[in-house]
Amino acid sequence: MLINEYKAMKAQKLLFLLILSGMMSFIVSGISTFKVVGLNHHFLSLWVSAWIIAWILAFPSVLICAPIAQKLVDIVFK
Repeated sequence: MLINEYKAMKAQKLLFLLILSGMMSFIVSGISTFKVVGLNHHFLSLWVSAWIIAWILAFPSVLICAPIAQKLVDIVFK
């Protein structure tokens, strides 16, 4: 039972990071796309294509950066 709980917690953390990276990359790519091209008739397709590329890079970045950020927070509050 303990192993299944560990696997569930790990899966929950990975899903959280996947959703978080998707949301953050969606917002940042939207702002960046708007800044570069403005609000024109190609904006939505440009935004979605930029978002997909950003998300592909954001998820592994979050996997690497989250433990580092957690250690820094632990140091600050130690």
